[in-house]
Amino acid sequence: MTTEQHSAIEAERHDPPHPTPIQYVKIAVVLAVLTGIEVALFYVGDVFGGLQTPMLLVLAALKFVIVVGWYMHLRFERSTAQRFFGTGFVIALFCYGIVLLAMGAFALSR
Repeated sequence: MTTEQHSAIEAERHDPPHPTPIQYVKIAVVLAVLTGIEVALFYVGDVFGGLQTPMLLVLAALKFVIVVGWYMHLRFERSTAQRFFGTGFVIALFCYGIVLLAMGAFALSR
C-alpha cells in the first residue's frame, strides 16, 4: 500500500485524534481527585447518612467511564464495542444493587 493510499484511508475514517501525553496526565489527575473524594466520603460517611453509597456509586461509574473511554480508547471504537462495555456495566450495577439490597435486608432482620 502506498503512502497516498494509506493517507486516503485515514482521511475517510474521521476518527478523533488520540489524547496527547499531557491529556493523559490531566485525566490521571482527575482520576486521582475523584479517588480522593471517594476516600474522603468513606471517612465522613456519617455526615451524608444514606447518601454515601449512591454518591460512591456515581463516582465509581464516572471513573469507569473515564478509564474505559480514554485509557482503553473505547471512544475511538465502533458503537458495538461501546454497547458491549455499556451493557456489561449496567449488568454489573444491577448485580451490585441486588447485593446491596440483600445486605440491607439482612442487616434489618438482626
